[in-house]
Amino acid sequence: MTNLHHLAEQAVRKALDAGLTVAAAESLTAGMVTAVLADTPGASGMLQGGVVAYQNSVKTDVLGVSADLLAGVGSVDGDVAAGMAAGVRSALGADIGIATTGVAGPEEHDGKAVGTVFIGVASADGTSAFQYSFSGNRADIRGQACGAALERLLDVLSPQALSS
Repeated sequence: MTNLHHLAEQAVRKALDAGLTVAAAESLTAGMVTAVLADTPGASGMLQGGVVAYQNSVKTDVLGVSADLLAGVGSVDGDVAAGMAAGVRSALGADIGIATTGVAGPEEHDGKAVGTVFIGVASADGTSAFQYSFSGNRADIRGQACGAALERLLDVLSPQALSS
């Protein structure tokens, strides 16, 4: 967890310095990203909140992800991750939305292999998604997904991203 806390400290600091707020929509990480950010001193100045969207009904009803998209591609998909990030950004009034969806195992899900993870990011510049393939047990994969989400958040908060 130490690496996660280090990433969270950097993200909180950068968000505070930039005057930006963040919200998270989490499926397989089930609140881990939000919790690690909230563990960081100063988080109250940048963290709007989080939505644990474990079920597809929450992805559609709370985050506004298209039910047709979910029916067509399943919950583990880049477009779903991007939609979750955009939805939580809008729902919680944040500058940046970050989202996680994937397969922690032990069984594959929606035809996707264990360890398949998508991180979605939404900001004023638009939305994007990034695919990962992690290995290990459920806890390992969830931890790696949390780390990847924090890294993507840091990318959005980097001075290059903010000046573009």
